[in-house]
Amino acid sequence: MRKLAAIIIVILSASWLTPLHATPISIKFSHVVAENTPKGKMAIKFRQLVEQRLGDQVIVKVYPNSQLFTDDAVLQAMQLGDVEMAAPSLSKFQNYTSKLQIFDLPFLFKDTQAVEKFQNSKAGKELLKALERKMLVGLGYLHNGMKQLSGYQPVRTPADIAGKKYRIMTSDVLQAQFEAVNAIPLKKPFSEVFTLLQTRAIDGQENTWSNIYSKKFYQVQPYITTTNHGLLDYLVVTSAEFWYGLPQEIRQQLQQALNEAIIYGNQIAAEKSVNDRQKIIDSGKSQVIDISDAERQQWVDAMRPVWKRFEHEIGADLIQAAIEANQ
Repeated sequence: MRKLAAIIIVILSASWLTPLHATPISIKFSHVVAENTPKGKMAIKFRQLVEQRLGDQVIVKVYPNSQLFTDDAVLQAMQLGDVEMAAPSLSKFQNYTSKLQIFDLPFLFKDTQAVEKFQNSKAGKELLKALERKMLVGLGYLHNGMKQLSGYQPVRTPADIAGKKYRIMTSDVLQAQFEAVNAIPLKKPFSEVFTLLQTRAIDGQENTWSNIYSKKFYQVQPYITTTNHGLLDYLVVTSAEFWYGLPQEIRQQLQQALNEAIIYGNQIAAEKSVNDRQKIIDSGKSQVIDISDAERQQWVDAMRPVWKRFEHEIGADLIQAAIEANQ
């Protein structure tokens, strides 16, 4: 932390000498999903707000659909200065901090309202600083939604996916989650999921309604089970070198524009979770299965031991704060 503070002081000292009319600041914003998703629309809104308020002082270029980097590569690219902003899923940060694994714990949050309550709490805001040792800066959380399971056969209980191959993001927690129900988790890039499903190289995947719809997974998966078992959220992130190297006034305006864009993105996420689910049902290509309370409890009982397994890495106090956000 002392090293980070010293670097920031040096950067800030230099930035105070930077005239606001200097060469335009360029921000490459890289992400892996379609432009019509909550994250895609948030990034576009951020670009528009920056253009409106800062004119040609700051130029934001958005690169969707893994045009620049996958989520697995973007953080290293950011540390090397090859990209300025990204919004990887929270699962992608496990090599940078173990604390953010809390958002992958299955059945920890009952809904996105509980998630938002936790993220806005003191504990949630402190988590934004968890990347500072790696010279990265968390700028804000963005929702996508709760995750569902898709497959080629109907799924109601954990026994239905035993022995089946499921694509997961790079996350030890998600790996443990599927192993807890005797499924086979495979860590694969998001950009490959449709092809993997289409060729039946995997049996299913977990994702939110907006991703299942926008990436057309429902067209090659005849069944989707409403489990709401996990969370898919993102962390808008930048490098400390870039962020603290900006003139203070510019940095403040960028943060304000981002805060507004995130609120906009979260509103879209909430609407799309409902609307895209209905579009999938209306398409007739995939049957949406709603499980009973008793069936859901089987999933909870099977997966909740994963909490204990990662408690020492995440912190029992942090998990307790998340539990209390459900109240």
